[in-house]
Amino acid sequence: MTQPTRNTDEVTMPVQEGPPEPIQNQVPEEESNDEIRTPLDRWVRRGGRYAAWLVFIAMAISVFEVIMRYGFDSPTSWVHESVVMLVALTFAIGGPVAMASNRHIRVRVLYDTAGPRLKRALDVFNDLVTLGFCLGMSYAAFTMSWTATHGPMGDWRLERSGTSWNPPFPALVKTVILAALVLMTLQALWHLYQSVTGRRPAANHDRGENV
Repeated sequence: MTQPTRNTDEVTMPVQEGPPEPIQNQVPEEESNDEIRTPLDRWVRRGGRYAAWLVFIAMAISVFEVIMRYGFDSPTSWVHESVVMLVALTFAIGGPVAMASNRHIRVRVLYDTAGPRLKRALDVFNDLVTLGFCLGMSYAAFTMSWTATHGPMGDWRLERSGTSWNPPFPALVKTVILAALVLMTLQALWHLYQSVTGRRPAANHDRGENV
């Protein structure tokens, strides 16, 4: 018997199953707004990644409190205040980190449709407003921090929580808020300088920076 001949003109193409392979060196969409404008912003963002562990510590000691309270009938007197303090510190540090990563909430309808000259003018206006806000809030935070760390006669006296444990957490949190606002003021001043002089760099997504 003769075997049927195969048509050599027909080329069988391999069928690819599943989704296509991702393109290498492609910037994820979620990082498209992470604009690192200054070395200070880069430093703040890296420090913020370490500060994010405060949330994990707050969660861990909360679990410890639940186990001690309901498992051993021995509730603690320090966990609640410690968790509130850690969360407050995280929120305070979040301001400079959001500014460093260009992650603030904003409406960009006008900005996205503007030309280069109008965009530069909007950048200057936005940085001026941000700088004024940070200066005003820094002054208010300084007054608050001074009152929390000094007595009426100017002597050193830390404000405490007033509970049975009575830690100086209020003074600590208010001082960190002051430090965060001063840092935001420096960031806003540097951003304003870049916008006025036209030296605002292209978006730097700070790839490969894992902690």
